[in-house]
Amino acid sequence: MAAASAASAISLNSNSGSSSSNGNPINNNSKNSKSQIMIPIHVWPNPNSRSCQWQSSSSRRWVPLSTKAAAKDDKPTKITADADADADADADANAAKQKKQMQQRNRLELEDVNPVGLGRRSRQLFDEVWRKFSGLGQISSTSRADERDALDALLIREGPLCEFAIPGAQNTTVLVVGPTSRIGRILVRKLLLRGYTVKALVRKTDGQAEEMLPRSVEMVKGDVGDPSSLKAAVEGCNKIIYCATARSTITGDLYRVDYRGVYNLSKAFQDYNNKLAQLRAGKSSKSKLLLAKFKSPDSLHGWHVTTGTYFQDVIASKYDGGMDAKFEFTDSGAAVFSGYVFTRGGYVELSKTLSLPLGRTLDRYEGLLLSVGGNGRSYILILEAGPTADASQSKLYFARISTKAGFCRVRVPFSSFRPVKPDDPPLDPFLVHKLTIRFEPRRQRPVEGPSGVKQDPRSFTLILEYIKALPSGQETDFVLVSCTGSGLEPTRRDQVLKVKRTGEESLRRSGLGYTIIRPGPLKEEPGGQRALIFDQGNRISQGISCADVADICVKALHDSTARNKSFDVCYEYVAEQGKELYELLATLCMLSAQVAHLPDKANNYLTPALSVLEKNT
Repeated sequence: MAAASAASAISLNSNSGSSSSNGNPINNNSKNSKSQIMIPIHVWPNPNSRSCQWQSSSSRRWVPLSTKAAAKDDKPTKITADADADADADADANAAKQKKQMQQRNRLELEDVNPVGLGRRSRQLFDEVWRKFSGLGQISSTSRADERDALDALLIREGPLCEFAIPGAQNTTVLVVGPTSRIGRILVRKLLLRGYTVKALVRKTDGQAEEMLPRSVEMVKGDVGDPSSLKAAVEGCNKIIYCATARSTITGDLYRVDYRGVYNLSKAFQDYNNKLAQLRAGKSSKSKLLLAKFKSPDSLHGWHVTTGTYFQDVIASKYDGGMDAKFEFTDSGAAVFSGYVFTRGGYVELSKTLSLPLGRTLDRYEGLLLSVGGNGRSYILILEAGPTADASQSKLYFARISTKAGFCRVRVPFSSFRPVKPDDPPLDPFLVHKLTIRFEPRRQRPVEGPSGVKQDPRSFTLILEYIKALPSGQETDFVLVSCTGSGLEPTRRDQVLKVKRTGEESLRRSGLGYTIIRPGPLKEEPGGQRALIFDQGNRISQGISCADVADICVKALHDSTARNKSFDVCYEYVAEQGKELYELLATLCMLSAQVAHLPDKANNYLTPALSVLEKNT
């Protein structure tokens, strides 16, 4: 009876292809209008009206009705109880089918968990969040209500940005050189996310640079090859990250960016710190202390040449072959320490008692920096420490250095000095009062002269330019992203590495606290996915993500173990199927110098990795 009552309130028109009940249209495909008509089945009669009412918009179900059921046009069609039961069965089947389709749509696909896709979408999301976030202070950027609502929704969905903040970052301004490079684009956003104030050095302040960088970054126009343009760039900065690289392999371009750029920027940063120190009526903590500078004959005063032997006096004459040495200022304006030692077990020394400025002691410094020109000989530096009033209480500490043909700068940290007597305590730089340079024929490597003839290892020539004390510090001042040469074309590999190493050397002798990162071949993929290998000795061959390199740069800013260290970094080696034995052998051969760690936001992987590596290398 209910079915009959419901059917009496429904009228179908096969010609028009639609019918209405209380204003609800029934759409029908005009192409199939001759074969079937779709009708609603979940209806019930209204006791106060002869028309039908819909149960709900979500419960509508459509079933096909053959046009044969409509005997004539514009005539009502009655639905029998059997037809209603068939319609209910078809509706249940359609509901099950739709539920199955919904489950399939909710199922994760391989593309949804693809790390590359996830990394790309996360960077896009962060750019959108930061673009909204950085415009909070601009009225025009947040005047629209829909933009404010979108910003609130993004921040609520993704969580607070302070989750990534680093203590002390709010008071630190970082100058990023090469902000539009592959590493620089990620690095700038990581710094902002952690609370740093970021300045970007760009050659052109055009629309392209503005589109690639967040609006909260202060862009400074300058060229690393032009020292005068760098004064404004370093002003107000506390640290520098240099990730720029030459865009071509032309020698002039490589020299300008990878060598002169590093030199000019480190010098400008030192000059800026010295200027600040002068305003405070003091001296910059990043400045070196001059111990000796050989620029005139008067600068040789106080230096003494002595000879000696390791044998006792009673048998020394048996092995006496003659030895002599001198320290003089030549006509060419160079201070030269030269001589020969033919006596077995003999040595010659050049020494001076140090006279430091008032209020200065070597315990505030990290080591010694010597600018020398040699012929490939090795020497021994000896520091005498103890009370100056009682020489009998003094103790001797030594460290070996090597020179090369031409001038070079040699860094010797105080931590590398060892006591002559094993029972003596470690060196205390506060008590150092005498410096000695010793030459002895033992352990000298054969060196070929200009004509290809091997030189006599018992003769030597050492040109001295200056001796300085390197300032100490807890953190890095300058982070330089270099390269290992792996992945470069063989035809230009040596040329690129030569210029890169020259730039690294200029940073080491600048006196700034440095961290030199040599990544493997760069890859465009998300970071934090694979373990990293930190090594020294140019032995790596694997690649690394640009995001991981950027993360290392950020962590090195406040990590004391990263100061004055150079290291290679790449992904952990993963052997191909069937080559696991090679992986085991390679790991065992390099285990002493390599440490693998998995990057993580809450894991400071850099400290344990760098703690086993050597400094000043």
